[in-house]
Formats: sequence, C-alpha cells, structure tokens
Amino acid sequence: MSVSYRQPGVVLTDRRFSVPLDHHDPAGERIELYGREVVAGDKAGQDLPWLLYLQGGPGFGANRFVGRQAWLDRALKEYRVLLLDQRGTGASTPANRQTLPLRGGPAEQADYLARFRADSIVRDCEAIRREVTGGAPWTVLGQSFGGFCAVTYLSFAPEGLSTALITGGLPSLDATADDVYHAAYPRIERKVAAHYARYPQDVERARRIAEHLLQHEVVLPNGYRFTVEAFQSLGIMLGRSDGSHRLHFLLEDAFVRTPQGPALADAFQEEVQGLLSYAGHPLYALLHEAIYGQDAGPTDWAAERVRARFPQFDAAKTLTGDGPLLFTGESVHPWMFDNDPALRPLRETAEDLARERGWAPLYDPDRLAVNEVPVAAAIYHDDMYVDTAHSLETARAVRGLRTWVTDEFEHDGVRAGGPRVLDRLLALTRDEE
Repeated sequence: MSVSYRQPGVVLTDRRFSVPLDHHDPAGERIELYGREVVAGDKAGQDLPWLLYLQGGPGFGANRFVGRQAWLDRALKEYRVLLLDQRGTGASTPANRQTLPLRGGPAEQADYLARFRADSIVRDCEAIRREVTGGAPWTVLGQSFGGFCAVTYLSFAPEGLSTALITGGLPSLDATADDVYHAAYPRIERKVAAHYARYPQDVERARRIAEHLLQHEVVLPNGYRFTVEAFQSLGIMLGRSDGSHRLHFLLEDAFVRTPQGPALADAFQEEVQGLLSYAGHPLYALLHEAIYGQDAGPTDWAAERVRARFPQFDAAKTLTGDGPLLFTGESVHPWMFDNDPALRPLRETAEDLARERGWAPLYDPDRLAVNEVPVAAAIYHDDMYVDTAHSLETARAVRGLRTWVTDEFEHDGVRAGGPRVLDRLLALTRDEE
C-alpha cells in the first residue's frame, strides 16, 4: 500500500514495486524496488508527465531531499518525479555484508550481483514504468552512473523515453576498464596539482600524514585499517565542486600533541572513517569495475593493475624525495576489502566478480546511431570521474545528442548547479537555445 505525506511545498508517496531478479526469467525469483514519488503541493491533483531520476554510483540510493532542494525545484514545475533506489541500494532489496550471506557463499553472491548492472536496472525501469505512467514514456535524468544507465536505456528500450537528460555521465561505448583507468590516472594527477597550487601548504601536511601512516599501524574507531593507500584515496573528493576546499580543511587539523608525541586527532579520524567507509554503499566497491565490463574478458582489478604503470602514485617512493604526495580517486582496489570492516566479509565475492568473463554489452552503437529520443548532456570540462574525451566521443555517436560543455562545475554539477543545470538541459532538448 502506498503511503503519502507532506514536506514543505511537496507531497511525497512511497512506492514499492516487484520485479524479476533475472529479467530473462520473468517467472523466477522476484525482488522489491523502492521509489519516492514527489509532486509539487499545488499540483498534486494534476495529470503531469513523469521524470525518473537515476542516481550516480553504482551503489547509492536516490537523494533524500527535504522539500524542493537542488534540481528538484526546477523539475517540480512541470513533472511528477520518481526518485528510484536502483536495485541493491537504499530500500530496494539492499545488498551488503549483512544481506548477501542469504544468497549462499561467495560464488552464489557474485552470481546474484552479476544481475545488478545497468542492463538490469533499465529492465527494472521498464517494468515499473507501465505501472507508474500507464504505459506513457517518461523523461529520465541520469547523474553520473545514472547517466550510464540512461545510455543503456537509449540502447535497449528507447520506446520508454520521451527525453533523456544526462549530467556527468556519458560513458565510452567501447572502452575497457583498463582503458578507463589509463585515462584516469593522468587526469587525477592534474586535479592533485591544481589542489596543491590552490593550497601549497597542503603539500607538507599530506606528506606528514603519509609518513605517519607508513610508520604506524592506525585503526580508525570503526575498525577501518587506515593505511597510506587509504589516505591517498581521499583524493576522490577532488572531483566535487567543493572537494578541494573540504580536503584542505581536513588536512589542516590532522594532528594533536599527546604525552606520547604527535598523533592523528580523534576528530580527524572520525571524519576520515566517514569518508572512507563503504558501509552505506558497498555495491560501489563490488560492482564499480563491472560497469565497464563488455565482452572484453575479466576486469581483474583494473585500477590496481594500471596504477602500477604510474609509479608517481607510490607513496613510499615519493617520500624518499621531496615531491608532493599524489592522491588517487574514483577507483576500487583489493586492499579496500582488507581495510574496510563493511567489505571484509565480501572479499571472496569481489574476487569472483573480478574474474567474471560473461559480461554482456551495455550499449548498442547501431541503435544509438539512429536515436530519435531528444537527448542533452552536461559534460564537465575536466571531469575527474568520467573522462571528457570519452564523453565527447560518445556524444558524437548518439544521433541528435546535444551537449553543454562547461568548466563551471565539477562532476556534481547537478547538485552544485541545481535548477540551472536542469533548465539548461531541458532547453537544449526543446531547441530553445
């Protein structure tokens, strides 16, 4: 039974849907999906077109907005919005260290999770669209990985879409996981250099923290093993609009004086464990490289293997000289499944997924070349998470896709730019610019 309630300016309705675990076996096991319907309070009784929002990730549930925050304010002027928790996330049959043992051992868990990629998510959307809209096509807004899903949607079920809006999420149609990380490490290095140019005092601060971690075994309050590689991975913050500033403030108060000498401050450790823990989004770690798997053999811990070809990211070597420590970001590594208590029980499952060889294609270049759905994409000039060159190549491959290339925002432009970003994309699909 659906339950409706109010927040300032909006009416919310909790919606739950039953879909097949494996859409190739519609009579088989089913799982439950959750979506939050949002409509402007003064339009609650109107027959409005639908906008489906797909969150970035993989592994994150949809935003829990309060009232008309961010881009939602613009959307509610003309749409009824469905904020969908993609399968395995949020309240949609969550998959994590607590629930996955219900499937059996690591091999059974990996087999289960192999059905949690963009192709299954799109089939979920099509299954629930008929229930939500009565069969009418809807607009999809895909942020980051949600944009990857939108391109899969355009590839395999374009009849379900009236419009596609993509923010920071145009994937390469054919790049392997290795290709993705070969492009990523130089891009990350540029972001780190820009951070140190803005905050040169952070060079010494980062080196001091790295030296401390190489000399001491540090376990954070939640049981996370805080190694130098884990510290470097905080560079993921640099892909967000305010990330460089947040990283600077984190580094400036890392140490306190104690009777035993300098130690990492409790407040620093508390903040770091929140940034590093995958407890709230374990599918990000488990499936991150699988989103690039397409008939190209196993992903086989691509980020870790490719990193070895960029020795400048080796902290121990860096600290033998006087150069700046390089952060990393937007990559998943085997050591995360040793360090993070939320991931440790899933190490063998992750290994099984890294060896998976049967990944099906996620995009159909031939279908995209004759696309008829209005599509607009925001592409960020030097996006740390999604390679700009890959995005532009895909933009040229999708018939009719219009782009807005901007350096005003980082990867989270739809959050930082809010209504203006959505307004710009809508205008592009309507030939208003």
